[in-house]
Amino acid sequence: MTNYRRLRLPGATYFFTLCLQERGGTTLTDNIACLREAYRKTIAERPVTCPAIVILPDHLHAIWTEPADCVQFSERWRRIKARFSHALCDQFDPCDSKRRKRERGLWQRRFWEHAIRSEKDFIAAMDYCRTNPVRHGLVEEPEHWPYSSFTRRMGNTAHPTS
Repeated sequence: MTNYRRLRLPGATYFFTLCLQERGGTTLTDNIACLREAYRKTIAERPVTCPAIVILPDHLHAIWTEPADCVQFSERWRRIKARFSHALCDQFDPCDSKRRKRERGLWQRRFWEHAIRSEKDFIAAMDYCRTNPVRHGLVEEPEHWPYSSFTRRMGNTAHPTS
């Protein structure tokens, strides 16, 4: 198995982006209950602090602060992606290379992460999560996007993300 170069700092805060294989669809928001359950189960097994998360139709962004004693973000994302994919197993036909590796063909392989190194970096990542639905033309105001941790913090619990 390939060993990717990732900065693994116990107690550090990271910004993540995970994308579906096919961009432009609405799989994540159409199946938000399955994604929430996959996330809930995984975080219960391997706790992490999540200052922000936003789910868009075909990708998501999250900020996680790792526990002080370990770094498990790769394993958490692996489990979340696997659980969500398994819940939707009948909806996707993987290509041959993914089938050989027992992948379902839903998510892009890997994910993007960035270690947050300053307060300015943290504020920028938080703002990116908050405003991303506006950038994608999904809503006119960030607080109107139902699949965001910011919406929940502002008192709208009709569509919590966690």
